[in-house]
Amino acid sequence: MNAHLPKAYQSGFQDFYGRDFIVTPDVLIPRPETEQLIDTVLNLAGKPYLKGVKPGPNLLPKNPKILDVGTGSGCIAVTLKLEFPEADIIATDISKKALKIAQKNAKKFGISIPFIISHLLEKVNFTPDLIVANLPYVDENWDWLDKEALSFEPSEALYAENNGLALIFELIASASKLKVPYLILEADPIEHQSIITYAKNHHYILKETNGFILILHYN
Repeated sequence: MNAHLPKAYQSGFQDFYGRDFIVTPDVLIPRPETEQLIDTVLNLAGKPYLKGVKPGPNLLPKNPKILDVGTGSGCIAVTLKLEFPEADIIATDISKKALKIAQKNAKKFGISIPFIISHLLEKVNFTPDLIVANLPYVDENWDWLDKEALSFEPSEALYAENNGLALIFELIASASKLKVPYLILEADPIEHQSIITYAKNHHYILKETNGFILILHYN
């Protein structure tokens, strides 16, 4: 076994939101900053997510339809279903190999989630109440990147064109056509202002940011 292979790939598991998810080199290794996305959804739904922290008002329908775009290992979709069981969770990914891992994780935790093979929203034929997405947002030209460390993970799940913003911009434009009420996106904080500006031109305004996470509201 390659001594440089990340521990998660060596063991086949990675902790995410207190649960061990199956991971292989076909999917990204879940990262701590993505856990903020779960907190953000729960807060938007008026649900407690941290002991002693009062959640905000519920801004979602009683049984919201939440779409996880680019699900990868399924860690976001599965965690949302476990933490928010009354929500209707659907997930997409362009990678068949990734969706196989996501399906294994759903089965591991005893839940049922529809998984759709789709480039962003191309195969989505409904309007969700909320889209969550941790899409590829890394710019290969960032001079601080440790490309050697990232070389074991699927490049198509890491890197995007247009300074890392191509897929995020495409998703925002597609979601705007469907008038999706809320988008919760993960991106590097240095990209946030560009995303906010682009979103504004597509009827989305910034509700708030939380670390790597942005909440956009259709206006």
